Amino acid sequence: MMAMHLRMLRTMSTRVALTGTSGNRAISHTANPLPATFLRGGTSKGIFLNRVDLPQDPQEWIPIFQGIMGSPDPQYRRQLNGMGGGVSSLSKICVVGPPSPERISEVDVEYTFVQVGIEDGALDFSGNCGNLSSMIGVFALDEGLCSPRKVEGELATVRSFNINTQKVIDTTFPVSISEGKHIPILDIRQVEMAGVPGRASRIILQFVDPGGARTEKLLPTGSPIDILDVDRGGHAPFCVRASLVDATNPTVFITAEDLAGVLGLQYDALTAHDYASPQVEATLECIRQAGAECMGLDPSAKAQPKIAVLSEPTLDAVDADILIHAFSMGVLHKAVPMTVGLCLGVAAGVEGTLAHRILSKARSNRTEPDQGKMVKICHPGGVVEVGAEFADDGTVLNAQVLRTGRRLMKGVVWW
Repeated sequence: MMAMHLRMLRTMSTRVALTGTSGNRAISHTANPLPATFLRGGTSKGIFLNRVDLPQDPQEWIPIFQGIMGSPDPQYRRQLNGMGGGVSSLSKICVVGPPSPERISEVDVEYTFVQVGIEDGALDFSGNCGNLSSMIGVFALDEGLCSPRKVEGELATVRSFNINTQKVIDTTFPVSISEGKHIPILDIRQVEMAGVPGRASRIILQFVDPGGARTEKLLPTGSPIDILDVDRGGHAPFCVRASLVDATNPTVFITAEDLAGVLGLQYDALTAHDYASPQVEATLECIRQAGAECMGLDPSAKAQPKIAVLSEPTLDAVDADILIHAFSMGVLHKAVPMTVGLCLGVAAGVEGTLAHRILSKARSNRTEPDQGKMVKICHPGGVVEVGAEFADDGTVLNAQVLRTGRRLMKGVVWW
């Protein structure tokens, strides 16, 4: 049953908007308003729904999720008719439920992540959200969907299964016990994270065996660097180096130096303003689509693969190992999508990739000892540390990062 469900989601991918806006399916038994929880996880916010409250057929989710988020909104891109915020990091839904029978002994809950298109209302099931994944365990305990798999002192671990990527994810966070139930505590002033004001409880997000989330291979082409032939429509085609890596989510990595060359700029002339320009966004989208084809993925699916531009640390980011400008749904991200950050952490440990070359050079220029397994990534919102553990044969055992989260609302949402 679960395998059939996954195949349906992957087939739907970004094409679901075409059916969602034209014909209503049998959703009369779905409550309106619908029970919902609004949560921040990392630098994203999203609606969390209990699987039992939705129709069994994901095709019937289309008008529900579009109504919840206020999509499509091609004219204003603000989603004022719904809970969305007009940017990709605020137009997300997680559907959480008990594990299917074949997984019940292995995980505590399973979930489906849905990216809702702002302009077209398309529902994209092609990948996962690392930031919102950090709150799956919290939501599951709040909803009474499960008990923690492991409790050590005041820390509880919930193991979830992401249906989109077929991967297992552990979240560990502080809890208290009330009337025999474990209650997540999110307001301990333990850590702060770039892009979010204040300090909050530490949530350890660990992706187990993250390699090959979509393509079943860490390096889908078998090479740490590929030369992409990129077609720009009416403009002259070009070639560009790229590392195509699939860990937690597939990502196309290129260097700022190569991007500047494509744009006819000097490397040091590429500014933060340039990354947000329509010309750069259009060029990167062409590169992303070329990378998607090489990875065996659908180039028309905007959510996956992601694309990110890497560069060496600048003088004002001397504590970082790698600088990144990541793009989500064709737009420059204000921080970094966490699955992209985790993918970069893995890529930096794979010899020969563009990320590994930049990391090695950055650390060789320092006088202090090697910084260890954690990779410090500088993004437009600050610095985040990610880590990856490898087996002797090069297999990625896990990737992890620290996040924080907050409950924002629990009640009902109209669609």
